[in-house]
Amino acid sequence: MESTSFAKSWGAELVAENVARFRLWATGQQRVTLRLNGNDLEMTPSGDGWFEREVSGVAPGTEYNFVLADGMVVPDPASRAQKADVNGPSLVIDPEQYRWQNTQWRGRPWEEAVVYEMHIGTFTPQGTFRAAIEKLPYLAELGITMLEVLPVSQFGGNRGWGYDGVLLYAPHSAYGTPDDFKAFIDAAHGHGLSVVLDIVLNHFGPEGNYLPLLAPDFFHKERHTPWGAGIAYDVDAARRYIAEAPLYWLQEYRLDGLRFDAIDQIEDSSEKHVLIEIAERIRADITDRPIHLTTEDCRNVTFLHPRNEDGSVPLFTGEWNDDFHNAIHVLATGETHAYYRDFADEPEKRVARVLAEGFAYQGEISPQSGDARGVDSKNQPPVAFVDFIQNHDQVGNRAQGERLITLAGAARTRVLLATLLLSPHIPLLFMGEEYGETNPFLFFTDFHGDLAKAVREGRAKEFDGHAGHEGESVPDPNEESTFTRSKLDWHKPDEEEGEAWLALTRKLLALRQRYLVPLLATADGQSGHVLATAPGFLAVSWRFPKGTLSLALNIGEQPQTLPEMPGETLFAWPQAAEKLPQHAILVRLDQGDAAL
Repeated sequence: MESTSFAKSWGAELVAENVARFRLWATGQQRVTLRLNGNDLEMTPSGDGWFEREVSGVAPGTEYNFVLADGMVVPDPASRAQKADVNGPSLVIDPEQYRWQNTQWRGRPWEEAVVYEMHIGTFTPQGTFRAAIEKLPYLAELGITMLEVLPVSQFGGNRGWGYDGVLLYAPHSAYGTPDDFKAFIDAAHGHGLSVVLDIVLNHFGPEGNYLPLLAPDFFHKERHTPWGAGIAYDVDAARRYIAEAPLYWLQEYRLDGLRFDAIDQIEDSSEKHVLIEIAERIRADITDRPIHLTTEDCRNVTFLHPRNEDGSVPLFTGEWNDDFHNAIHVLATGETHAYYRDFADEPEKRVARVLAEGFAYQGEISPQSGDARGVDSKNQPPVAFVDFIQNHDQVGNRAQGERLITLAGAARTRVLLATLLLSPHIPLLFMGEEYGETNPFLFFTDFHGDLAKAVREGRAKEFDGHAGHEGESVPDPNEESTFTRSKLDWHKPDEEEGEAWLALTRKLLALRQRYLVPLLATADGQSGHVLATAPGFLAVSWRFPKGTLSLALNIGEQPQTLPEMPGETLFAWPQAAEKLPQHAILVRLDQGDAAL
């Protein structure tokens, strides 16, 4: 098997047996000392703000820090692992010491993707990489094909969503070691599961980020994101740190892809945008397996997701489709506050357009912002859109963290789950959704002192007009109970209701794999068409080279007459009839002479 070590521009690298080179970019420091096993070694300036030191006799697992001129001790910003928390010693890691078992793994094609979004800390009672391995057979048997792991880069405290990471190259120590994460990925591959990682390249968290002190030039002087200072992607050393992180995770951990968080906050004035550089380099460097790159972007853009003439992907594979979730949510719950305002008017028409064409907003004016949003998305293939009826954000950014089943009821949620899994878009399930989990997923952190107070007070204020819970008491993110309440209840899948939800999910995924996946391999743009809409009702069809798929759903108050939907019934809940009753869905597939 080829080497999985990735040589970074920053940090500690084993360059020979027991020989390590340490590199740090620190334009804000006149001198830097390397503290290694209790010994202080002066680092050598090598130009343009870089400091280096090569040391022999360094074994894997050796602790080290950087000591600044004023005596302050900081971790390595490019640490591969921390001994414990984000502020303590970094560890020298030998990336080659893990012995991969499933060396023949070559990934799965994108059209097979059924994504399962999971947060390691709340997925199991133990909240570790190793504990999560025990659930992999269950997910594979269910029909899941891809695991999407919320960010694992080391962040402040033990508990958190992971979007406040500060050491982009170090797996969060509370979840386990680098080898533990590799063992999780390796085991997933053994069960036929792809693994993608959610990464954050748009900001750093509030605790443990020493880059402003080490290298103020890492950050743009005027630009800010909603979560902190904007990164200077046009500065070479900063760009290397950011651009190498995706390749590092893909190569060193043999991941099958990445999800790039909130890329609308990655502003880059360089001749080539840093995201395009990242995608092009990934495509050029990793050719032994398919790599799936998805983006989250509230702008509804398509320029990062082109397709070659043969259907191959030169840059990013798909886009998280918030329009689908928002329109479905309004249709199911009637909530129209904050960003749901954009979908308040005839939500069934919004849902139908999303299913048929990709985005609901393709250049129209947003009622919420008053600005035009989005571009024409009809030419995108259906698989360019990753859809969900709930996810960590949309559940966790409610005051009480309610899941959709709590808000919309089981009957409506059942119809929407079937819609999600039997549409030609790529479906994403949020952990526990497959068995009807009702435990909340709350916003939780593990900060202390003034930072904890600021987060607690900021969270309480956040809900003015944001999640429809004005004046409602918000759980303290720093209380450990907020975290423990967010853990999955693994007794529920064995209960009668949980078993019924699992049976439905398993059936839908089997139908998807058998009948939809063969259609999607050759799916192109301009395939979707809206057949009909009425209050709470919609019908859509998609024409593919290998057949026509039609879907109708009704969660309105009145039965609805079905439009012409040729073909044989793929799925019906309840039984198909001329009129679609309340809380019902019908899916048909017409393959001409090829019977189902």
